[in-house]
Amino acid sequence: MTKETEADLTGATPRRRPRAQPLEVGGRRLAPETLMMGHGYDPMLSEGALKPPIFLTSTFVFESAAAGKRHFEGVTGKRPGGAEGLVYSRFNGPNQEILEDRLGIWEDAEDALVFSSGMAAIATVMLASVKPGDTIVHSAPLYAATETLIGKILGRFGINWLDFPAGASRAEIDAVLARAAADAIAIGGRVAMIYLESPANPTNALVDVEAVAAARDAIFADAAEKPPIVIDNTFLGPLWQQPLRHGADLVIYSLTKYAGGHSDLVAGGAVGSKAAIDPIRAMRNTIGTITDPHSAWMLLRSLETLELRMSRAGENAAKVCAALRDHPKVEHVGYLGFLGEGDDPAPGSQADIYRRHCTGAGSTFSLYLKGGEAEAFAFLDALKIAKLAVSLGGTETLASHPAGMTHLSVPDARKALLGITDNLVRISVGVEKAEDLMADFDQALAVV
Repeated sequence: MTKETEADLTGATPRRRPRAQPLEVGGRRLAPETLMMGHGYDPMLSEGALKPPIFLTSTFVFESAAAGKRHFEGVTGKRPGGAEGLVYSRFNGPNQEILEDRLGIWEDAEDALVFSSGMAAIATVMLASVKPGDTIVHSAPLYAATETLIGKILGRFGINWLDFPAGASRAEIDAVLARAAADAIAIGGRVAMIYLESPANPTNALVDVEAVAAARDAIFADAAEKPPIVIDNTFLGPLWQQPLRHGADLVIYSLTKYAGGHSDLVAGGAVGSKAAIDPIRAMRNTIGTITDPHSAWMLLRSLETLELRMSRAGENAAKVCAALRDHPKVEHVGYLGFLGEGDDPAPGSQADIYRRHCTGAGSTFSLYLKGGEAEAFAFLDALKIAKLAVSLGGTETLASHPAGMTHLSVPDARKALLGITDNLVRISVGVEKAEDLMADFDQALAVV
């Protein structure tokens, strides 16, 4: 178990602590790929089992009444720092704590939390951060469920919102933040959060996180507190983008996607500083949005191959997109790798953001076909290897129609404004043989 106290508070026999796991060897800091094989887990606390068992228990036995009280002081916030031991599976558990230890490694984050889904992570973060009269400023487009949460659900409780396009310039971001700050003051509220999604779902448009951080710091220079910058990094992270390095305060993941990577679980995560994580942990403890032990165990397995899977999928996507780029039935391929081509880009352009923020192009891209819904549907229905399904980041290649599926609930006018058109197909490339995928897309395009 990962976060046990050293001794019973009454002076009884000390409990065994996990042996410290080395973060460096011979002066060399170990890479995340290496640390995924054992960080946060001591086999000697689980009968020598090489891999952590699945701890299917709802509650945990305290060493003493005094220890139980101390744990609950941490859980309830009466004492800073959270529980120092295992309490109850709505709060924590061995599998979840080991997973959190490892999840934070990828972005060198101080702390991490895991949730029952990506939307559970987003909802818990927002519920922990806002109150009636507050404003959320966000980039657009967002995943449709996130837009629904902000605009329709939180809106019922007096939460306001303003947005700016994902590719907005520093001047545009300044203008929206200044307006949000003025509006909030006028109604006695505050800008509670700047929420970003980059790349945006499903257009792949990038947000300049550094520009957002600079604008936030300038607009709120005299404020008692600056609104935190929260970013959904599902499409690229943690291998190809690490937003904490560029000014974000909290990074959210749908762990269902690349972190899970096998299309067999649903989970979410958040990483950041301990100060940013602590209030979110308190909210999670209250509403019970923690992931279950089995899903946490499966994610521990998946993190061991994260770099291998994402690297292979990224290599495949580069080959597939190069083949699709000049196809006569393709209008445009929204693939981030193309942004890395050419001369030095103009400051603030998508290519400039890509070169500053990203270490890879990912494996999910937007394919705009010549035509509309009929052509998109014909292409999707003709696929033989790629599966017609929503989600992304799995070992298999998936294709979907955002306008008619994941973003169907978004009003038509807003979809048009955000570039979510009827001829857009979202493709997430998996780890199959690239040449087989290229043959599949080619035969499907022949039907269009």
